[in-house]
Amino acid sequence: MSDRRRRKSLSIFRPPLAPLTPIDDEPPGSAPVTLKKRRPTSFGQDQSPSSSPTSAGAGVERTNSQSSLSRLLPKNRSRNLQKAGRPSSLFGSLRSLSSLHDEDEELTKTASSPSSFHSVSSAIPDVAAGMIIHHGPLPEAGPLFRKRCPYLVLTDHHLIRFKSQDRASEMFPGIPGPHNRSNMRHSRLSSSSSLHDLQTSSDNHFGVPLLHVVAVYKLDDGEPYFSIEIAHFNDSTNHASTMTLQIHDPRESDTWLTAIRSTASKARMANSVPFSQHLVEYTARALEVEHDYDTNHFRMFKVVQRANKAGKRSSSDDLTKLTSKICILAIGMYRVHLVPLPKTGRTSSSTSLSDLNGAFYGIVTLGSVNIQTFDDSFQLWFRQPFQPASALHLAALCVDEVALWLRQAAEYLRPEWMEPPFAWLVPQTLNDELLPVPAEGEDNRSFDRTLTAYCAAYGVDTSNIRYSIDYACEDAPGFALLPTGNPQKPKYSSLELLAILRALRYNETFRTISFAGVSLDILHGLCDYHGWEHTPWTTRCGGPVDLEDQQKASVLIQEIRALALKSRRLRRMDFSYSLIRRSSSAGPPQESGCGICEALFPLCAKQYTNVDWIVLNGISLSDVDIDYLYAAAIDKSCHFRAIEVGSCTLGDRSLQAALQALSHQGATLEAINFSGNFARLEPVKLREYLDELSYIRIVDFSNIYRTSGQEPLLELDTLLRWKLVELDLSRSPINAETLVALSKYLADPQSDTLRHLRMDQCALTGGNVDDLLRAMNRPEPRDLHFWISDNHLEQEHDRLIEAVGQSLTPAHVTMEMLEYKEEENFRLLVQAWTNNTSTRYLDISKVSLPSHASPETISALERLLAENRTIEFLNIAGEEAHLEVANFGSDLNRALTGLERNGTLKVLHVEHQKLGMPGANALASVLEENSTLLELHCSGNGFSLQAFTVIVRSLAGNTTLLYLPSMDEDRVAAIKKVDREIDSVRDSGMRSLTMPTRATVDTVRRSIGAAMPGQLSFSNRRGGPPLHQKRQANEQDLNMVMGAISEKWAHVVEILQGYLQRNYNLAQGLPPEGIPAAENERPVTGRSGTLGQLLGSNDATPVAEFNRQLGTDGHGIIPRNKEGVEGLQEEEDIEGALMMAKKLSLQS
Repeated sequence: MSDRRRRKSLSIFRPPLAPLTPIDDEPPGSAPVTLKKRRPTSFGQDQSPSSSPTSAGAGVERTNSQSSLSRLLPKNRSRNLQKAGRPSSLFGSLRSLSSLHDEDEELTKTASSPSSFHSVSSAIPDVAAGMIIHHGPLPEAGPLFRKRCPYLVLTDHHLIRFKSQDRASEMFPGIPGPHNRSNMRHSRLSSSSSLHDLQTSSDNHFGVPLLHVVAVYKLDDGEPYFSIEIAHFNDSTNHASTMTLQIHDPRESDTWLTAIRSTASKARMANSVPFSQHLVEYTARALEVEHDYDTNHFRMFKVVQRANKAGKRSSSDDLTKLTSKICILAIGMYRVHLVPLPKTGRTSSSTSLSDLNGAFYGIVTLGSVNIQTFDDSFQLWFRQPFQPASALHLAALCVDEVALWLRQAAEYLRPEWMEPPFAWLVPQTLNDELLPVPAEGEDNRSFDRTLTAYCAAYGVDTSNIRYSIDYACEDAPGFALLPTGNPQKPKYSSLELLAILRALRYNETFRTISFAGVSLDILHGLCDYHGWEHTPWTTRCGGPVDLEDQQKASVLIQEIRALALKSRRLRRMDFSYSLIRRSSSAGPPQESGCGICEALFPLCAKQYTNVDWIVLNGISLSDVDIDYLYAAAIDKSCHFRAIEVGSCTLGDRSLQAALQALSHQGATLEAINFSGNFARLEPVKLREYLDELSYIRIVDFSNIYRTSGQEPLLELDTLLRWKLVELDLSRSPINAETLVALSKYLADPQSDTLRHLRMDQCALTGGNVDDLLRAMNRPEPRDLHFWISDNHLEQEHDRLIEAVGQSLTPAHVTMEMLEYKEEENFRLLVQAWTNNTSTRYLDISKVSLPSHASPETISALERLLAENRTIEFLNIAGEEAHLEVANFGSDLNRALTGLERNGTLKVLHVEHQKLGMPGANALASVLEENSTLLELHCSGNGFSLQAFTVIVRSLAGNTTLLYLPSMDEDRVAAIKKVDREIDSVRDSGMRSLTMPTRATVDTVRRSIGAAMPGQLSFSNRRGGPPLHQKRQANEQDLNMVMGAISEKWAHVVEILQGYLQRNYNLAQGLPPEGIPAAENERPVTGRSGTLGQLLGSNDATPVAEFNRQLGTDGHGIIPRNKEGVEGLQEEEDIEGALMMAKKLSLQS
């Protein structure tokens, strides 16, 4: 479609079409109504604009959540006079049938007298009352001496077949009698029809009401005739049939074809009710089964699925076996459905959903629409990726409407596409009658709608696709594809990636598209040889793309090219770590190329795209890729802003070629990244290339190798030429000359634009950091983030302490993974930070001390939390890995109480510090007193259900906290610990029936106490039968206990979300909605809470029996004593519970 037509369809939004209404009875003597042919307009006039059919992560679902068919039934409404129109399908909501009301029964009622071929409703005029349009003899095939000569008459309401011309002339006097037959060429016709459906209405004639005609089309059945097939269907009786006219004269064949088509179309235009209610309901149920029904996007048409008779020769007796099939073509939200007709003798209410064995095709997989101009036939082609196309040979009187509504549905699902990816082979008149696409206000230019459509067409689960949109990045907004949401399937499939890539095509919302960290390997080298409809042959403006062997390129290359070609706003594309190069039949990785360079750099060289920032970090680039880069970068007209090739396994030659090429982009290049490559940089040669770059803002020379020598890696003159924003030298060798040059640069006002300086793992000492801090110091705290993690800061530590204490630090400092051999040095650093007044962001997480922090260090941390008045973000999280554990110990709980006196801290990270229940109590007291803390990150501390509950209950009086984790990590750890200990008891029971040891009892008690302290006590102080008389518990009971922990945890999370929603509303000035009704619930502590709350109120066996064995009657748990130590009787009952577990394992 041209741009003019596209703009027309997107800019003209006519009001939707009114629902179908019956034609009012004409008053006596009124003038006849003239039927004028018109195209159907858009959606129902009385309908409100439809809402968005889908959202992020929504899936292919019905827009209307109700599944009952009662919402499909009509409702009473007033009738409108509708004298003209051509209602060929059901437009809009099914509620449009409500206009029928009382007339509906009469319109579908079977006639009592056999006056026509089918049961004709009272709305169909009498056979003899029609006006003759065309007539002629119809000799039947057979032996010559038995040959009969029926007569066919076409009126404005019926197509009637008489036994003879005499019978026809008796009913229609205008037909000549048999004495005039000598002048007629009666030997040119023969007919056949589906005899199993034909029921003559009399001995002399039978007729087909033209209202029942579905399609009239030429038939290629291999016979030496010019055949016409007429398909008709009576939905009130579910009778479907076809009639074939085999005509020897092509001119006579065309005459009959034109006459029947024209007359049937006029009769259909005059019919106000094209479908009976039971057929509409039946079709809607078929779409509901496939989750594709939406009241605002539902169209249905009667069509014929034509049989393929080409090349076959059959007798008239075999024609009934090759007849075409009449069905319903329904356009749903995302698919085109071919619904079989309901079985004869069944009503819609009794039709089983299992009988609906139709086919469906994704609308966005439409490849071609081909309409014949000489009859009602048309073809639809659909094609799934990597599969041959599926052709549907159809026919329908309403072929124009089918094409127009299908075109509108395709454009609605892809509103941003400037040209359809399918062939539109229709008469020119249809191009002037394209239906407008409904305008619906959706975010991101309906990206979710298009993505859901492709997922539905490709059979992809939308819940597996995750993405984010960043509105604060440099080239915003930015789309970032995230890893899959299914841990069992960490990589996207080829169809999932194609759905995402094609949904992004033409979308003008995003200026940045990122696939960083998402594997695209499955598309690398994958070709689709079955079609090229998605190959980008033109730019967005319609200009041709002159590239060689486009059709032979892999799917990855074609889709990336399409993204770059079809969007004018797209500027940045990030493919970091998205391809892992492997050897293949196409050649080793160094020879085949990654595909991304082949896709993008030729487009940039020929200025077909506006993409000028390409990130290739982490992708192994071959010589072929470097050649593509070099050919594009040496052309100054490309105007590259950045080409990042960090960790791309570049050797000396490849890196030298890339530097030489990028030096030609000195007028526009803003960022360079050569980090993590094998090549060794020679500072003198590097300076020659860097001096050509005048507008560099971002430099990443992390983890690089350089040749030996005394020269600085970056000369002072080079640094002063740039206005840097980011400089990364992490894990790179920094000699004394480089430190001097860097210190002089930081002291110069030219460096005031610098915002990020990374020097992690650079072997810096405390003295080196002191020099840098003093160089970057300004009268006001500098807005700079300084990373100095994992350095040797304990050397010359006193100089670092002095610089920090004098507030020479910038506003943001990160010094993670510091390793101290002497704890006193760390305590001095904490004291210096307590007095610091320049830093607002401080990260001292993962600090490694010789042992757990001493009371003196804990006191220093407490003073830091209580007395510092500038730090707003503080990270003191620990580390818990397989080979290394770093935390301050359990005494950190005392330091946390300092937050009660803090009035500036907004974000606190204290993960993996093994706080336990004492830490939960400390945090709860802090939250009750502190009114400035906005975020508290405290997961991974071994919190039990009781500890989590205590923290959440403290939010009842806190109205400022906006974030608190749901402790999923702690929940999983608690359940695994209890399950592990129970399994160990079962295993021991399999080996021995002896009583468990005291150590085992204590271990299980501690494990259960860690998961649910105070909730499960095996003491039975209320008395009970001896242990040997207790019934064995069922496996279900133990599973219910484990599941009850998760259920109770989810309940506490729900309460947490309510408190956080309340606080968010208060922060935004909204009514404090979302307050949980939990004030009446008591916290689950050692003296409150019941097993009945965990297991529910069900006291039936075996739960009640298990409660007795666990020492509870379902109403309360025997509390612990004041010292928190269970008595001897409780220990004996624990031993009994363990014996029960052993017996259970033996029984199983």
